[in-house]
Amino acid sequence: MPKVTGETSAQQINLAFIKNTKAVGIVMIIIGILGILLPNLIGFAFNTYVGGIFLISAIVLAFNAWQYKTQEMSLWFKPFILLALALIIFTHPAIILGVLGLLIAIYFLISGFSAVVVSFGLNSSAKFFSLLSGVISFILGGIVLTNWPFSSAWVIGLIIGVTFLFDGIALLSISNQLKKPQS
Repeated sequence: MPKVTGETSAQQINLAFIKNTKAVGIVMIIIGILGILLPNLIGFAFNTYVGGIFLISAIVLAFNAWQYKTQEMSLWFKPFILLALALIIFTHPAIILGVLGLLIAIYFLISGFSAVVVSFGLNSSAKFFSLLSGVISFILGGIVLTNWPFSSAWVIGLIIGVTFLFDGIALLSISNQLKKPQS
């Protein structure tokens, strides 16, 4: 028998949303702190996640091709490629982490250069912050690139950790800002 309360359905949904948002925020903060403290672990966990997605996709698509019962090889191409990628990711995790680390270094270098160039066209106090942002991004790109590929796992883990930490804090503040319904 359903619980009888004085709350409307919308109020119950709002309370559940607040509770779930807080829980998700706390979990994200914990993962974020782990990412900051143990960035290599999070980097390799991310790698395993990507490999798992590829493997599951390969199995599902292969099952679909098998169910179709045709001699059409084009249905088997995508599952074969996904399976090969999953096996490469699982057996050589440094490959995917290395590529991602290189892309992150290139992004920081381009972002830094762009911010410095933009700063020269500014005439306000934003010039200083744009220049500072560009120099910091350029330095980060240089650090990642000079330590590449060995820095890849910790860079990815650290970026995921910081992102999850701030996303979790944002979710907690959102849940605290939501007004609880009046009884």
